[in-house]
Amino acid sequence: MSFSNIFHQQSVNCAPILGATFKKEAVCTIHLAQDYPALKNFEVQHYEGLQMYLDDCLATQKARVAMGGYLEQRLLYQASPHFESSAESRCIHLGIDLWAAVGTPIFAPLDGIVHSFKYNDQILDYGATIILAHELSGQVFYCLYGHLSKASLKGLTKGKMIKKGTNFAEMGSREENGGWVPHLHFQVILDMLDMEGDFVGVVSKKELVRYQQICPDPQPLIIFPE
Repeated sequence: MSFSNIFHQQSVNCAPILGATFKKEAVCTIHLAQDYPALKNFEVQHYEGLQMYLDDCLATQKARVAMGGYLEQRLLYQASPHFESSAESRCIHLGIDLWAAVGTPIFAPLDGIVHSFKYNDQILDYGATIILAHELSGQVFYCLYGHLSKASLKGLTKGKMIKKGTNFAEMGSREENGGWVPHLHFQVILDMLDMEGDFVGVVSKKELVRYQQICPDPQPLIIFPE
């Protein structure tokens, strides 16, 4: 059974990932694919240009949160050697991003336990990162939360229970989130490949087929109240 079918058949009721404060009407879609026409007016591969584009999207759509990004091919990663490899540059995004203000609280969509956590400090890396493990219909899967505040890592231990709806983290600032405009990188992972506190979130075209099977669309876990 596929990941999305588990949610469809069981009618899984997730808690809002940003809590009750952000209603559906406050959320807009943001596009960061390299061929998206509106990007020609902004240098989104730089912090200031990305912030200007985000502000423009939010203002135009009268929103407080911008969301999108699964399997987008992006230009955002050119400023960091972290995304280069000997074979091919990594540019395809495996998660969904939620762009909002520094300090925006993040809530667990389902009951889970802390699998691992880490501060990933390379340029444009995840910064503070938490990975929670969940189980539905006998299938274990993992949710990665990246670009958090360093304070989000305090008091964590492997195996700690995080109940559904618990505010367990918050979006970090540029100084602690890997150098990014504040946002949450949210990614579902079916096989951690023995990694802890980190997992590839951007892949090359050659790697996409493999990683798309491991990292399905996390959309079923992201809800906003009416």
